[in-house]
Amino acid sequence: MISFDDFKKLNIKIGTIVSAERVPDTDKLIRLMVDVGEEESRQILSGIAEYTDCDSLVGKKFPFVINLEPRVIRGLESNGMILAVSSDDGLFSFLEPSSDIPAGSSIQ
Repeated sequence: MISFDDFKKLNIKIGTIVSAERVPDTDKLIRLMVDVGEEESRQILSGIAEYTDCDSLVGKKFPFVINLEPRVIRGLESNGMILAVSSDDGLFSFLEPSSDIPAGSSIQ
């Protein structure tokens, strides 16, 4: 269990995927460039390649945790995490806003 104060530390914003490409020599990694309402797009690496193709991601909006410490994966720095859901029986789904929410909008 975590406290509500700990949960409030997460900065979750809607981001628009600007580009997506497979990370060479990996089975699962996709390199996302994401507009989260800041001046520059943010690079986020995610192990979602088995669930989607890169072209279908471009232009889509999803929630991202954007205040995680950067992590280097396969020599590339990841600056956030996409939020998605999976079940014990292998089902997977992205979480998408139900209306056209602007990039940078905060999850509250």
